[in-house]
Amino acid sequence: MKKKKEKSTIPKVKPSDFNKKNEHSLLRHIKKEWRLYSLMVLPILYYIVFKYVPVIGNIIAFRRYKGGPNILGEYWVGFRYFEQFLKDPQFWQAFWNTLRLSIEYLLVRFPVTLIFALLLNELRKKWWKKSVQTISYLPHFISLVVVCGMVKELLAAGGPINQLIQSLGGDKIAFMSEPGWFDAIYILSGVWQALGWGTILYLTAMTGINTELYEAAEMDGAGKLQQVLHVTIPGILPTIMTLLIMDIGGIVTSSNMQKILLLYNPLNQERADIIGTLVYRMGITGGNFSYAAAVGLFEGVIGLILVSTANFLSKKFTETSLW
Repeated sequence: MKKKKEKSTIPKVKPSDFNKKNEHSLLRHIKKEWRLYSLMVLPILYYIVFKYVPVIGNIIAFRRYKGGPNILGEYWVGFRYFEQFLKDPQFWQAFWNTLRLSIEYLLVRFPVTLIFALLLNELRKKWWKKSVQTISYLPHFISLVVVCGMVKELLAAGGPINQLIQSLGGDKIAFMSEPGWFDAIYILSGVWQALGWGTILYLTAMTGINTELYEAAEMDGAGKLQQVLHVTIPGILPTIMTLLIMDIGGIVTSSNMQKILLLYNPLNQERADIIGTLVYRMGITGGNFSYAAAVGLFEGVIGLILVSTANFLSKKFTETSLW
């Protein structure tokens, strides 16, 4: 006689049951920790209102818009404005200026900030370390308008720098009028303002390195420089790569438009005019909103391509990525 198959006593669980269970657990957690979740309301509303809703406005890059009640434009024009700015010499001048300033600034600021953070980490006297950190952080909290005003006063024809040059037997230099000086002014003032603040993430990452690694390296005869190269830098490499990816992704958009707008003038505009100032001049000042929207959308697409490429290369060679 054939034996009857015994029915399995293990209950079958459907995938939908897991989803329901997860939903219920999430709701229970929100109900229990509603005070913590309530803190997310304002940031979420901020991003929705000021970051996601304005994305709809990019439609005017493909439509004719001249202001008025129809906020999405009057009629469809396709890629007309994209063709227009791609043939515009002003756009290409602004594009190359943006690349030049961003790359130069990145090549100077990134290593200088990292080296400064490594030097700060080596300070052993807490009061001295805190004093240096506080002094280096202060410029970050100075208004950009004040910083640009300070730069103009220092570099003016009768300013202290030109007075020093004259006292040494040299001639006055028109720093703010000569295009060749704009890159140095932009980069050095930016590094001065962002140096201390940019070290925070590096210093935080360094605190997570196991101190036993330094002790083992010291026992093996490694000096301070060798400890930095073989312990500190590998320990903060994920942070370095993450910040580098974000900086590379912002090469087209990272140039500080507000700062350049405050520093440039008709005499140095050929070196100072970037995509951001072109969009401002065409859109806000000139009223050509569709043209400005097309340029801004192009800028965003290039930034997305750059950050995706940098993320892919970082993940492939260092196994560190944003996603």
